[in-house]
Amino acid sequence: MNEQMENNFQGRRILLVDDDPSLLKLLAVRLRATGLDIKTASNGQQAITLVPSYRPQLVITDLRMDEMDGLTLFSHLQERYPTLPVIILTAHGTIKEAVFATEQGAFGFLTKPFDSQELLALIGKALALNSGALANPETKKHDLWRQDIITQSVLMENLLAEVKRVSQSDVSVYIQGESGTGKELIAQALHKASSRSSKKFVAVNCSAIPEELLESELFGHRKGAFSGATESRQGLFEVADGGSLFLDEIGDMSPAFQVKLLRALQEGEIRPVGANTTISVDVRIISASHRDLQQLVTEEFFRMDLYYRLNVVTLSLPRLAERIEDIPILADRFITDCQSAQATTAKGLSNEALECLIAYQWPGNVRQLKNVIEHICTFSTTPLIPVSLVENALQEKQASLLSLNDAKKDFERDYLIKLLQLAKGNVTEAARLAKRNRTEFYRLLDRHSLKAAQFKANK
Repeated sequence: MNEQMENNFQGRRILLVDDDPSLLKLLAVRLRATGLDIKTASNGQQAITLVPSYRPQLVITDLRMDEMDGLTLFSHLQERYPTLPVIILTAHGTIKEAVFATEQGAFGFLTKPFDSQELLALIGKALALNSGALANPETKKHDLWRQDIITQSVLMENLLAEVKRVSQSDVSVYIQGESGTGKELIAQALHKASSRSSKKFVAVNCSAIPEELLESELFGHRKGAFSGATESRQGLFEVADGGSLFLDEIGDMSPAFQVKLLRALQEGEIRPVGANTTISVDVRIISASHRDLQQLVTEEFFRMDLYYRLNVVTLSLPRLAERIEDIPILADRFITDCQSAQATTAKGLSNEALECLIAYQWPGNVRQLKNVIEHICTFSTTPLIPVSLVENALQEKQASLLSLNDAKKDFERDYLIKLLQLAKGNVTEAARLAKRNRTEFYRLLDRHSLKAAQFKANK
């Protein structure tokens, strides 16, 4: 076993299940020698009892056991803990049983006597895909405030601990994170964990509302205040009174309205459009942006005094690429959602498909993952989603999500090719058409690995 694998095994929890006590003891001794934390069960029912308290990161079970066989145990575990990987061992393995087990979602299948290195490699693979601890269902009953947030990531758990602490006060909170990371979910969790949870949580996307309507949307208006105001209307500050108001994409708010918002926060009161008097409101402000608000302050696009008023506490959401251990459980949840929302045969991902998802960079974060899962569930014709379907979906999404720099590079290369085609490979003529000198033009060709001689041959 190599040093990297040994480091990855340290302290990882595996539950071994076998009704042969001598084999169970031997395998436990061998695996403990690699640094793994091992607990054993002599039958399926004992294993089911141990899982909630031990919270294993992998289960290895014998196939042929009295009372409850390995496939029955696997089915039970899959129903209650769908992200928990299971490896099945048997001295009576057949191709039929192996195919059935993998079709049902078992992580791996080995026939006794198995090669130790092969088993260790399979264990390493399973643990890499399930690096977080199995959540304890009993503990989660007391965490209703965070029930919509699916995670086993250390980064996310640390963030949620911060959310819980901050929820005990009424300070304004700013959530920083890329698009698609789940900023509104964190804002909702903060509200649910607070003393304001019995009141309303109101969310508004500042970038989705035209500037001329934002004041009316947030502060309300009186009848006749402007053309089309046929009746008085409460603003979202009033609607959220006593609760929390989530201002998403606050960085897109115009400088003119920033002044009005700052005054409302300082005074704790609002003035509806067309009204002569103000209304006192008690609202906790939670704001968010995918933009760097501090940079906007530096560039004088966002008021410094409003920034400090909103940013008493900052919560930073990690990118999905920084919490890859969450990809398996998020994908599983989205597949389950698809089963409820549409007619799909998909029940789970093959090991190769899951590895493909984990290796991807996810520029669109969790929102993009959800979109990809919905796409592959729509086109899947088998219960176990193959890697080819995932690869096709990711290629399509990647093509539609080019970064600005990549788009510029593609345009520049296509432009140079057209110039060389027009000039029939003559660099002097191509440089003249581009209004660039020959030296600079050659550098551009080198950057894109283009050879002028290739175009001369096409005369």
